[in-house]
Amino acid sequence: MNTKQLEKIRTGKGFIAALDQSGGSTPKALLQYGIQENSYSNEDEMYALVHEMRTRIIKSSAFDSRYILGAILFENTMDRSIDGQLTADYLWNVKGIVPFLKVDKGLADLANGVQLLKPISGLNDLLKRAVERNIFGTKMRSVIKEANPSGIKQVVEQQFAIGKQIAELGLVPIIEPEVDIHSADKETSEKILKDEIFTHLSTLDKDVRVMLKLSIPTVDNFYNDLMDDPHVVRIVALSGGYTQAEANEKLARNHGLIASFSRALSEGLTAGQTDDEFNAMLSRSIQDIYEASIK
Repeated sequence: MNTKQLEKIRTGKGFIAALDQSGGSTPKALLQYGIQENSYSNEDEMYALVHEMRTRIIKSSAFDSRYILGAILFENTMDRSIDGQLTADYLWNVKGIVPFLKVDKGLADLANGVQLLKPISGLNDLLKRAVERNIFGTKMRSVIKEANPSGIKQVVEQQFAIGKQIAELGLVPIIEPEVDIHSADKETSEKILKDEIFTHLSTLDKDVRVMLKLSIPTVDNFYNDLMDDPHVVRIVALSGGYTQAEANEKLARNHGLIASFSRALSEGLTAGQTDDEFNAMLSRSIQDIYEASIK
């Protein structure tokens, strides 16, 4: 584990940019960016376009380590280069931004009020490649739709079991049990979730470090006691479908919680913008998300 990167993530002021939409969500991300589905005819062309979009964001003068601590990539981006360097190396060597990798393969069908992770085939090989490519940490997302205690228990069990496997290879897992922001019993789900997370943190070896990526809680500062756990490097918040303005407003009320936004970060960016327009829009978004993250 890179201790400089660990220290930056643990104590730095700023937020984590989520640039990790993958297979299923890539067409949506491209559409939001103004690229229609008829602009590409196969997966290779689609991934080339999404890499262009990501490269444009990463190389922008607005994408600056004064505001951004880390960036989450997906496998295809990790394997590609920016200006002759692998993406993770470019992020760290040129930008001073810590690289993470999304490792999950999407969500299983809804059962017991939750969506577990689909089986992650070839995870160990992917993790070894991530280590070779100088990735610092990983992330994987499950979803909680209802306050179903047995379902939530399953989600946290699965996340921590895979998290331990990731930590064994020297990577820092971001454990992401998202509570659906539209859930009728969101607050109750969050209470059950927090208890389960504490239970599993208590089973970790003392040197194991994890991060948590959680929905912005219904009750302000609800996760502050989790931040004090010695295993927890940082707690980051997903935007979860809120607009950028809504997400920032809610985040700013939660001290110590920092953003790890995806859609809310790229809101308003389009392929047709001039570089000046693009950089100005990205700069405004980054500034606003940064301000909400350091409150």
